Amino acid sequence: MSASAHSSTAAPGAPSRRAGGGLVIAVLALCGTVVSLQQTMVLPLLPELPELIGTSTSNASWIITATLIAGAVATPVISRMADMYGKRRMILLTLAIVAVGALIGGVSTALPLLILARVLQGIGMALVPVGIATMRDELDPDKVPLAVALMSATLAIGAGVGLPLGGYLAAAFDWHVVLWLPGVLALLMLGLVLLTVSESAVRTAGAFDFRGAVLLSIALVLLLVSVSKGADWGWTDARTLGTCVAGLVLLAIFVPLELRLPNPLVDIRTAAQPVVMSANTISVLMGFGMFLNMLVSTQLLQTPKDTGYGLGLDALHAGLWMAPSAAAFGLLAPLSGWVTRRFGPELAIGIGSVIMAVSYLARIPLSDSVTLVVIGTIVVTIGTALAYSALPTLIMRSVPVTETAAANGLNTLLRSVGTSTASAVTAAVFAASITSATGGYPTFGALTLMFVLAAVASAISIVLILPFLRRRAAEGDDQPTERLTVDHVVHGRVLEAKGGGVSGAIVTVMGGRGSHVDWARTDSAGDFSVATGGPIRHLFVVSAEGWSPVSVYADLIDEGTLAPFVLQERLTVRGLITDPRGAPAPDASVVITKRTGGSVSWVRTDDEGRYSLPLPREGAYDLTAVDRDSLATRSRILTIGGRSVEVDLELEEPVLSPAGTGAADEPPRPGSR
Repeated sequence: MSASAHSSTAAPGAPSRRAGGGLVIAVLALCGTVVSLQQTMVLPLLPELPELIGTSTSNASWIITATLIAGAVATPVISRMADMYGKRRMILLTLAIVAVGALIGGVSTALPLLILARVLQGIGMALVPVGIATMRDELDPDKVPLAVALMSATLAIGAGVGLPLGGYLAAAFDWHVVLWLPGVLALLMLGLVLLTVSESAVRTAGAFDFRGAVLLSIALVLLLVSVSKGADWGWTDARTLGTCVAGLVLLAIFVPLELRLPNPLVDIRTAAQPVVMSANTISVLMGFGMFLNMLVSTQLLQTPKDTGYGLGLDALHAGLWMAPSAAAFGLLAPLSGWVTRRFGPELAIGIGSVIMAVSYLARIPLSDSVTLVVIGTIVVTIGTALAYSALPTLIMRSVPVTETAAANGLNTLLRSVGTSTASAVTAAVFAASITSATGGYPTFGALTLMFVLAAVASAISIVLILPFLRRRAAEGDDQPTERLTVDHVVHGRVLEAKGGGVSGAIVTVMGGRGSHVDWARTDSAGDFSVATGGPIRHLFVVSAEGWSPVSVYADLIDEGTLAPFVLQERLTVRGLITDPRGAPAPDASVVITKRTGGSVSWVRTDDEGRYSLPLPREGAYDLTAVDRDSLATRSRILTIGGRSVEVDLELEEPVLSPAGTGAADEPPRPGSR
């Protein structure tokens, strides 16, 4: 079925992306740093905040918890909205929300208003994955790995710089400056984005999934509250267990809901792809390892020397000594981007994980001086920077172009889950090791345990990435060198011959020389949206389970709508069933069963003894025919390999037992078919 309006022979290449890419990278990276900065700037205030606003320490801690939860909830929601309504628009919106939060916090002394201010500022964390997706749309492909590496690094750069900066500002000025300064910076960034960043033309179609957004938001709030407040409430407290269980129940409802929707908030099927699932799991583990680096190193620097292992620094100086590791993230971005571009994100993740695992184990005996601690944090940062910078690239190579913001949003959310878990585990381990003999400080054994856990998390990341490293090594680099500007979205539909939509079909788009451009999965109505290189010739390949594939080499029309792709040939298992005398067996039952147990499909033969069943997924099955009147049966192994299969079966007379009952009443004979 043709999808073209004309038959021009336009060259498959396209001009490079718009100039000024370096400025776009710089502005978006600064935006990411600003929203990350505010996450830790307020931490030095926490010890004095209860006295400043007249509340308890437990209540004051909600200022930190609220920011964490708001960022986690906003990230998948705003990322999905960015794919649908515009990435630049969502960046401007998040910066404006951060500025409003800063305004409220900068003039407030009441706890509820301060929590509201921090909630609004926390929403700014959604900017980072949206910024990464914007870079994917706006920049030349060769610049994307470096840009993504720098944008990913902003999470650590901002968090690392925010700690000493917040301590200095709180000591030198009124404490409100810590809250309103990020708002001023956000307004500045808002103006720069308006001047330098263009709105992406890459949009996904459909209606926003409000039900999924509400359900996921409530589930995340409950789960993160249980993790964040578990140390204060007690891990076996009814509040901790209740919120955790309720959050898990809502997630269990959320997943099947998303599978049924044509435009889900989170595409579960895409997220369930092996490479995407591994990348997201590694993100959790990397978040765990990265945050442990900061938590344990800060504890080592601030613990008094009389404990036998502490280095006795105050909070400000400890924060200053942690700043080099944050700076290392930014300085390593060019190296991380080069490794990702030259050798692939899989190798970058593998190398980074190895460095993290080895350095964490080495830090156990090498943490008895400020110099060694700082070197240790920097070495861990080198590994983290390599892995972190490559994860978004790996994600973007594996998901449709129109879903890059949502996919990176989920990855960023899971990274936050890792950092939250690290905080909760560290608090629990430290609290368990504190005794009167330790003077209120954790033992070095507790710190050692955290180093080991971080090394284990890094080692698991190595195991997860190895299969994809082997696959990349096997495939090599013999890929088409064609470069396309992928910034046009076209919409289409996949139909069966009778006119009904085919859900779950995969539409792959390639350039004229065979380079991969984009892919998409059809929704429940058979509709899809894919990004292309503009109104030039593309190759479309459509495949769906149980159907022969369809390919069309077509020119795109300017209207952005493709003619429907029609799948003509339904793949089947078909054949003739005959009775023991060789005559056709009408109204016999034919069933395909899994070799592991369970029925796949069944049908009855027609008047001529013929049957036809939809082709199941590739694999081995049992095909069985039975005549219910004569009790004659026959089975054989059925091997499915992605093409129609024709199998004729001749039924066998039932074997009678001495009592005269049918073979169905006795166990089958060994080797009988």
